[in-house]
Amino acid sequence: MPYKLYYWNGIQGRGEFVRLALEQAGADYIDITRHEGTGMGTEAMLDFMGGDGPNIPFAPPFLKDGDLVVSHVANILSYLGPRIGLAPDDDGLRHVANGLQLTITDFVCEVHDTHHPISTALYYEDQIPEAKARSTAFIKDRIPKYLGYFERVLQQNPGGSEHAVGRDLSYVDLSLFQVIEGLNYAFPMAMKGYADRYSALAALNASVRRRPRISAYLASPRRLAFNEDGIFRHYPEIDVAA
Repeated sequence: MPYKLYYWNGIQGRGEFVRLALEQAGADYIDITRHEGTGMGTEAMLDFMGGDGPNIPFAPPFLKDGDLVVSHVANILSYLGPRIGLAPDDDGLRHVANGLQLTITDFVCEVHDTHHPISTALYYEDQIPEAKARSTAFIKDRIPKYLGYFERVLQQNPGGSEHAVGRDLSYVDLSLFQVIEGLNYAFPMAMKGYADRYSALAALNASVRRRPRISAYLASPRRLAFNEDGIFRHYPEIDVAA
């Protein structure tokens, strides 16, 4: 039975972290809002979230595996990882992987707040001055803090700097790839020369991109382009040199 992934159509968003894992694993899955036609899948997703019964998710993404519903990116990946070969075999390291993924979740939230620093109920155009201030601080303080942390994680991994945890590829590596891709799109000026400052992260990004299934996915129509409706948005007026 295929996994069923529920997320907004038309954007990568948070659902992309789950898609990358499913694609790398060659897992059988259905991307519901895209699969069921324009509007139909989204309507089904909203009906499910607004319905009665146990285990109703607050927001997408969420994953259905048979009757089980798993919500939140880090929670989904923690569930999927061992089942699709993208988590360490060691139980302790699985908790380490989950902790790293939760830190990525924090980082992604801060990325989102660069273009929506006041309220998600307002358009970006209604909060541009605040977005400029938030993005300047984000570029100066938060990007180096997070990327510096993950660079150290890679460099100090007992299993080798090729991966974030353990000796083999995990969902954390795929998520770090997505973060770097998103930051390069949203903040090209700020990220200019990042590979010199964070060589292990740059090497990880390149190695993930070369993986046959990821390479095929990135070249396929299933990989939507970054755009200004997703989490990683490129607004030149809020991108400044680091």
